Amino acid sequence: MSANGQNRHTRTNRLARKLAVAGTGAAVLALPLIGATTASAATPAAATAATTYPDNLDGWIRESLDIMAQHGIPGTYEGIHRNIMRESSGNPLAINNWDINAINGTPSKGLLQVIDPTFQAYHVEGTSWDPYDPVANITAACNYAADRYGSMDNVFSAY
Repeated sequence: MSANGQNRHTRTNRLARKLAVAGTGAAVLALPLIGATTASAATPAAATAATTYPDNLDGWIRESLDIMAQHGIPGTYEGIHRNIMRESSGNPLAINNWDINAINGTPSKGLLQVIDPTFQAYHVEGTSWDPYDPVANITAACNYAADRYGSMDNVFSAY
């Protein structure tokens, strides 16, 4: 109990009742003061949480799309997925050891079968420099396709 004979809970309830009588607007403004004990109590949890992606084809495409949006690189989930399935069947470790690129010493690698010089030229900041990294491979390939064809969505065969 406090010195005036009232416990804190009773005083808080009385304040809330008075604010309710004064009007809803005043009560809404005062409610954070009544319940908050720290500054973090008023901070929305969603504002501090980082986006996480599953470690699978769906997650890699979605993470790439978010990075692409930050860099103004066009493309859609459907266009990326269609090309990945044609190029690598979704295997991030796929490598083409038989075509002209492989014969010339630069085999196509990863989900979207990118050769090293193209990967390096179209690498997007914030992604790995490993051409087998799924997100880096997708993002670099989409950057290349955007430069060459306008978007990965416009690619319907080997590119």
